[in-house]
Amino acid sequence: MPKTLFISLPVSNVAASTTFYEALGFTRNPQMSDDSGSCMVWNEAVSVMLVGHAKWRTFTQRPFPPPGCADHMLSLALESRAAVDAMNEAAAAHGGTADVNPMEDHGFMYTRDLADPDGHMWAALWMDPAAMPGAGQ
Repeated sequence: MPKTLFISLPVSNVAASTTFYEALGFTRNPQMSDDSGSCMVWNEAVSVMLVGHAKWRTFTQRPFPPPGCADHMLSLALESRAAVDAMNEAAAAHGGTADVNPMEDHGFMYTRDLADPDGHMWAALWMDPAAMPGAGQ
């Protein structure tokens, strides 16, 4: 099996979270999903496991972070500025929150942060490494 990344996130409503992540462009893997959780595939190397609270408790007894806290942020690189904008629009339309931080436009990098219905933060970003300051030196 090639190296892959599975990110597990506790969610209060598996069905609603599944719909939210599908709206962002993830695909549900039915072989690794059931009523207690959904495996949402970003690409061949990255999947997000949306795990209901009862199932999450079988993983750890550590407390859930309070909604709205910033315990981590995950970043997704997209193909264009328009794709970053579309992801934020989809987040807002499907129970999440767009622009949880101010939008940043550095010319070579454009980013807008969003939160899923449980408050997990994601940075949607586009970057042109060739346009970065100092590129090609």
